[in-house]
Amino acid sequence: MAKKATMSARKRRTMKATADSPPMIDTSKLPDQLKELRLPTFRETHLPTAEQAARGHWTHTQFLADLVEKECQSRHQSRILRLMRHAHLLAGKTWNAVDWSRLPLHVTQQLETLRQGDFLDRQDNLLIFGKPGSGKTMLLSALGDQLVKQGRAVCFSTCQMLVQELLRAKRDLRLERVIKKLHKFEALIIDDLGYVQQTREEMEVLFTLLSERYERGSVLVSSNLPFSKWEQIFKDPMTTAAAIDRLIHHSVIIELNIPSYRLEQATKKQKATGSKEP
Repeated sequence: MAKKATMSARKRRTMKATADSPPMIDTSKLPDQLKELRLPTFRETHLPTAEQAARGHWTHTQFLADLVEKECQSRHQSRILRLMRHAHLLAGKTWNAVDWSRLPLHVTQQLETLRQGDFLDRQDNLLIFGKPGSGKTMLLSALGDQLVKQGRAVCFSTCQMLVQELLRAKRDLRLERVIKKLHKFEALIIDDLGYVQQTREEMEVLFTLLSERYERGSVLVSSNLPFSKWEQIFKDPMTTAAAIDRLIHHSVIIELNIPSYRLEQATKKQKATGSKEP
């Protein structure tokens, strides 16, 4: 009886030790599994992170949280790079490159608020007016750069290039598809509206885009022409009024009543070299 009791106790201890032992897990498949789950940063960093966790006596939750944080940061950076490629912003025209000392205080305050991106959530528009060389393009590109870095989808185009794209799409019976594609961008930047005179047909496709985008997405526009001269752009009083109405209904308007930056730079260069040429 005593022998049987001893064997029974030994068996129970063996069963308990087996139950307490960690299960045998095959970790050799982990890299392929992480690849299948599309977790590239997990795959690249899980081993060094595991070593760091062992040295630091991390809990399992801390180890997992660190890996998740690294994966999220990597995905965010990849998204920003992808958005930047699709935005077609102008090289070098970034927020830090703006000469803020040239701008009135109220303009810098407006742009500081706009860079937060809340106006995109409301589908508000931005209209910047000013003479050639006043910095309209610079500000639009710099603002677009800031919006992209917040993960916002932005598309920058001159009015001339955009109109030509829309016109080709209309001729190929793809206009609806192209406009739908542009709806994917939270901010559509149209630079230099009215700088180049277009035909009535060209302005009709632009008006179609503005109508379709109304209250569906933000439009950021720069123009050297005040509203009173927009009939030169849209060729028709009714179309002009309708276009203006759609743009200003939900909008922020900035007027750059400042001298031409290019003219200022040219004048400084002349003074520095002693040249008398204009």
